[in-house]
Amino acid sequence: MFGDNRTEIRRAFTDAWRKRRNGETLSPLEQIIAGVVEQHPEYHPLLDDADTALDRDFTPEDGATNPFLHMGMHISLIEQIQTGRPPGITGLYRRITAAQGDAHTAEHAMMECLGRILWEAQRANRPPDDAAYLDCLKRLAHG
Repeated sequence: MFGDNRTEIRRAFTDAWRKRRNGETLSPLEQIIAGVVEQHPEYHPLLDDADTALDRDFTPEDGATNPFLHMGMHISLIEQIQTGRPPGITGLYRRITAAQGDAHTAEHAMMECLGRILWEAQRANRPPDDAAYLDCLKRLAHG
């Protein structure tokens, strides 16, 4: 999405959010980012303070969810759905949304599958298993 530089990734979020609040023109990616940020008002105070947002660490010991990871997973799902990759995800997304009642709740459920598949791939030092990912999503689609 943005690369692997933590500051650059976080700056993309703070900049898109600042532009949205100020009514500035947004690129297509910034529109997606700002849309995801809008759905998470609990993160607005953090993103309003860019210096804190860029520097803060979010560790399991703190008990805080990393908002950039969380919102980044939303964006990853949006990109997957828009591009239809892996094949079949767009239809599954529609079915999961119908089963969950709304898109945001569906994305949160799908993020559980995405997170598990990414963790397993990283642990095994291999690419993510698209078939296992789609199987997990199919289970969600069937309620």
